[in-house]
Amino acid sequence: MVQVIPIPAFTDNYIWALINKSNKSVYVVDPGDAKAVLDFCHQHDLSLQGILITHHHWDHTNGVEQLVSEYTELPVYGPSNSPFKGITHKLDDHRSIEIDPLGLSLNVMTVPGHTLDHIAYYNDEMLFCGDTLFNAGCGRLFEGTPAQMLNSLSRIAALADTTHVYCTHEYTRANLDFAAYIEPHNQALTSYRDELAKHDKISLPTTIGEQKAINPFLRTHIAEVKAEIIAKKAFNDVNEVSVFAALRELKDNY
Repeated sequence: MVQVIPIPAFTDNYIWALINKSNKSVYVVDPGDAKAVLDFCHQHDLSLQGILITHHHWDHTNGVEQLVSEYTELPVYGPSNSPFKGITHKLDDHRSIEIDPLGLSLNVMTVPGHTLDHIAYYNDEMLFCGDTLFNAGCGRLFEGTPAQMLNSLSRIAALADTTHVYCTHEYTRANLDFAAYIEPHNQALTSYRDELAKHDKISLPTTIGEQKAINPFLRTHIAEVKAEIIAKKAFNDVNEVSVFAALRELKDNY
């Protein structure tokens, strides 16, 4: 049984640690900070066995070089088209990887939008989606197009509702404020936001089902949500890509 634990880094990043307690093995996802990972491994007497990278941004990759120097022959999985040069095992869409030290199998999904090289790792129970899907939000479009991001999020939304979502930033409370601006009458969103406001704990993991109920970026196909976005942007294009692009622009300027 794999245990998933967040390692806080920088101001709002999470480096996800995937742990097999029986043999003290651990893989980490997007280690932007090597010291945080090394301290965690030493504290819990764990042996780092591998790294999973979702995309090339520095806060997801800057710790790789030091970790590889500390643990020799460390496999580093990541997107085949990434500009990050530290990847040893290059992955494409529909690939799967067997992580023997964890007894874990993960599938690979390309999810361009935030960056062009973005991938996600998933199985029936868990999704590591980097900066593509956030709790109540999605990543900024630094390199990709609205059409690409919408397609990526649609693929993610097609996963089982019970799938646990592990993204890499704690943006949830700000995202919920924007979501409520878009959907003030969404009762599921209101209830979730009110419950989260009662404490300052980590908001992750969430689930695919929960996100489909509260995340406006997974709800642009819903008539009421589409109408609200069109009204706020004062335009008449009902094409879903155009609506999604308008929603992302509203969030960028919120």
